[in-house]
This record gives sequence, structure tokens and C-alpha cells, in this order.
Amino acid sequence: MADNVRPRFQDLSQSKAPPGFRGRSGLTVLLWQTVQQTLFAWSPQPAYGWRRMLLRLFGAKVGKGVLIRPTVRVTYPWKVRLGDHCWIGDNAELYSLGPITIGQHAVVSQRSYVCAASHDYNDISFPLVAKAVAIDREAWVAADCFIAPGVTIGAGAIVGARSTVLKDVLPSAIMAGSPLKKIGDRLPPATRSTTANYAAG
Repeated sequence: MADNVRPRFQDLSQSKAPPGFRGRSGLTVLLWQTVQQTLFAWSPQPAYGWRRMLLRLFGAKVGKGVLIRPTVRVTYPWKVRLGDHCWIGDNAELYSLGPITIGQHAVVSQRSYVCAASHDYNDISFPLVAKAVAIDREAWVAADCFIAPGVTIGAGAIVGARSTVLKDVLPSAIMAGSPLKKIGDRLPPATRSTTANYAAG
């Protein structure tokens, strides 16, 4: 393509983040990137408390018992909420240009990408647009999934490995594939007390 051709669809020379889009100063963003690449990423796997502390120092809301691996990438921790006892697996990415909420006892498995921003392709400057993502309590996003901006995954839902999620997932639904299809419904397993009572009866 010749250098002198005028852009018709997107002119990236005009593109810039909207005012206040990051939610923190450029210096804070740079400091977090440095911490993430060193103190966070170099920490030994069992140092979950250390990584929780680092995230909290940079404004993330992190519940008790959260397990987040050292290879996880978080763009802006101050836009992230992690509920009690949720798990974030190896090489998962929380692209938190917009808010990301992961509920208590929810799982985001390895290599999954949770994307909370996109671009407005109807504007030639191709501006960033933040769209919140929520993964509700006790949901499971299996390995290598893509979760699109603006999506909510309902409580207890399962998204199968390597799925692409472009729209909301209902609570307790079992979904898989690309395009995503419903393959079943999730039922709560019997509790130990229920099982014990049944066996005793």
C-alpha cells in the first residue's frame, strides 16, 4: 500500500485514549507494568498471598483465598474485582481496560483471555471503548477461551475449552464451541450432608 493513500476506514494517527480512560496516571501504569513483569511474574507458584498483596496495592479488590498464578497478566488492576476463593490459571489474561469482575469460587482456566474493551470502528479515529465483563460466582471458564467485551457469564455456568463467548451466558448453562452452543444444564452436586442423610435413610 502506498504511503500517500488517505485512510478510509481507520486513521490511527488520530487515535488516542479518551481522557481518564486508564483510571490512573501514566506513571502508575508504568510502575504496575514493571512490578507485574518482575515481583509478580518472578514469584514462586505457592506465593498466592504475595500476588494478592501486589494486586491490592495497585487498587484491585481481591477477596480472601484467591489463587492467581504468577503468569497471569492484568492490564489495570484497579479495574478488577476478584471474589473470595476464585482461581485464575496459568497465562490467563485479564485485559481490564474496562471493569472485570470475577465472582466468588469462579474459575478462569489457563490461557483464557477476558477482554473488557474494544474499538469503535464507525469512528475513523478508531477510539477505545470500555465494556465491563462479569464472570459470576461459581462459573467455570475452561482453558483457552475468549470472553468478549460486555459479556456476563451467569452463576454456575460452564464454558468449555477453546470456546468463543460473544454474548451473555445464562446461569447454570453449559456452553461450548465457536460459535458457542448450549450443550446442557449444570445441576448442583449433592452436598456431603445430603448424601450422608440419604445414605443413613
